[in-house]
Amino acid sequence: MNLNILPGNSFPIGATVSQDPEGVNFSIYSKNATAIELLLFDEPLAVKPERVILLDPKQHRTHHYWHIFISGIGAGQIYAYRVYGPFNPEKGHRFDGTKVLLDPYARVVVGQEKYSREAATGYGDNCANALKGVVVDPTTYDWEDDKPLEIPYGATVIYEMHVGGFTRNPNSGVAPEKRGTFAGLIEKIPYLKELGITAVELLPVQQFDEQDVREPLINYWGYSPIAFFAPHHSYSSRQDIFGAMDEFRDMVKALHRAGIEVILDVVFNHTAEGNENGPTVSFRGLENSAYYILEADDSSCYTNYSGCGNTFNTNNPFVHRLIIDCLCYWVREMHVDGFRFDLASVMSRSMTGDPLKDPPVLWAIESDPVLAGTKIIAEAWDAAGLYQVGSFIGDRFAEWNGHYRDDVRQFVKSDPKIVDKLAARIMGSPDIYPQLDREPNHSINFITCHDGFTMNDLVSYNEKHNEANCEDNRDGANHNFSWNCGVEGVTNKQKIEVLRLRQIKNFFTILFFSQGTPMILMGDEVRRTQLGNNNGYCQNNELSWFDWSQIEKQTDLLRFVKGIINFTQELEIMRVDKVLATVGAGTPELYLEEIKSELSLGIKEEEIHPNEVPNISWHGVHLGKPDWWEGSRTLAFSLRHPGLLSAISDEEKGGEYFHIMLNAYWKPLMFELPLLPRGKSWYLIVNTAFSSPRDFNDLDTATKVIGVRYRVEARAAIVLMAKKVG
Repeated sequence: MNLNILPGNSFPIGATVSQDPEGVNFSIYSKNATAIELLLFDEPLAVKPERVILLDPKQHRTHHYWHIFISGIGAGQIYAYRVYGPFNPEKGHRFDGTKVLLDPYARVVVGQEKYSREAATGYGDNCANALKGVVVDPTTYDWEDDKPLEIPYGATVIYEMHVGGFTRNPNSGVAPEKRGTFAGLIEKIPYLKELGITAVELLPVQQFDEQDVREPLINYWGYSPIAFFAPHHSYSSRQDIFGAMDEFRDMVKALHRAGIEVILDVVFNHTAEGNENGPTVSFRGLENSAYYILEADDSSCYTNYSGCGNTFNTNNPFVHRLIIDCLCYWVREMHVDGFRFDLASVMSRSMTGDPLKDPPVLWAIESDPVLAGTKIIAEAWDAAGLYQVGSFIGDRFAEWNGHYRDDVRQFVKSDPKIVDKLAARIMGSPDIYPQLDREPNHSINFITCHDGFTMNDLVSYNEKHNEANCEDNRDGANHNFSWNCGVEGVTNKQKIEVLRLRQIKNFFTILFFSQGTPMILMGDEVRRTQLGNNNGYCQNNELSWFDWSQIEKQTDLLRFVKGIINFTQELEIMRVDKVLATVGAGTPELYLEEIKSELSLGIKEEEIHPNEVPNISWHGVHLGKPDWWEGSRTLAFSLRHPGLLSAISDEEKGGEYFHIMLNAYWKPLMFELPLLPRGKSWYLIVNTAFSSPRDFNDLDTATKVIGVRYRVEARAAIVLMAKKVG
């Protein structure tokens, strides 16, 4: 190599292509290193570097940043580091010059084909088996006219999906080389569009360690990050070194053209380097005591608030900067629309692990102007017991609502003492989120997610069945609020199957008629099963993959889910950005005074006329008399939106009026119906007790309901909508 070496600059961090002068500036953080070598490789699988350049601390160090400028190279250059310094675990230092280290700011990662986690863990040189970074020039990609969509939460339907599992099944219809890739996902965009999805929330697609799992299994979910800036290499169908980056951008651009946002599940709570017995891949060998929270009484050990062996030290100023730089990069250069923060409560811990009232990194995310138009969603708990649902910091963070998941599950399985809580969940959980200016749509409502049972398994299994994970069924949650409907697992008993299908429809009905942003799990719309495995993190096989043959087998359920999504997405009442006013009798005692005094737009209950504001009223089998007692298994409620024109006329124009009846009791019950003005009648939109196609109808095909009472079958949900007769 003919290279001209200059001191370079401490900024930007990472490897940055320059045009004037031509070359690449490298900058990396390490406070306690005594020497750093930059390694330049000719090809991704090279067993040794073509050039080793020692950085002189007198010329190539500013404060804690080591930097160098090299002319004669550019985009495509493969590189890594060796970092030397004290190996003194008791003081938090784990420098090891025998290990080749990946740049934390690497935009592309290569070398996966020969990467060995074992070689990175044991003694000795691992250069032949190490991961390496690639210099990238992000300005060369043609985004055309693409930009993030900024769809409001109130108009959002989230589909949580695994990029690999979505199309990896041979029955996906995707060409073999594209199965399980960003390119494969592109081919299935029409399916997502027809389903009514407006945002895909992708399980981790930042480069992760597939070997971070008990052999012979594979880390499938990806919650084991190695390089936060780089798209995961295995999700690319291309062979060139820029394949993963370009294919990811192609996917984002294609999804945006279809009106679908891209939300990344990001894991800033831990890394793949694990505990003190883990590998040295990047952070540990660069500045262990900065990147990780170490035990106060023994710095050779790692705190484990993540449950994965270590805890990323997110409020360390240098780590804080990396996180913000990373998020801004994914927005500016990769055009993503938002982020879901895994175990986000870890990010509220101090550098010693104590919970902070005002965590700097979270406020920085909240206030960063580059991120201002993005969705930011917190999983507001961690593995060490810190639970912050309803109390997470800031004004912008939406939250995964774990209470919604648990309470809806318990109601549908007919548990007692849950009806008042269900009412709160349907309203957007004002008991959990009491802030006056908080939008109910910042509650991310879900019944299932990647972590736990699929919806089919929720109604098919009483117990988890995780034997395939090689942990003697000890892993995974033990309390799932599931019910197998009478038989554990797969059955050919028609009566059981009918009940299970009804229960699934009940879940979808409650989810999409609740205030808040709905999220569904990949494949729930066609009864994807994991055969009772509620922790499929290591199952990169047909157990976890989307089974595309289910589309033909579950046409009735798929029709129902498509119908209810697309129907509710057009409703004004489901887009209201304030807690609904409660009118009439029967407000749950749990939060009666709160709603009256604070959350009903400042209007007293008796002063609200149903035609003036979007509102909700509660009932039981009798109008205005909901059953809040502990043994109740029924709830009915009316939703009303006055319409945009109602203010200029006594006649309701363009308004919406629904009556929903939920019977989780094991016998049919008769429910009273609200009276309607002359010329209007109730029409049946949803009856989960009916078989397809009578289970769902839009307003044009709905049948008129006769009478002042309606029979709701056992374990069924009914949705009626008022409409002018004729």
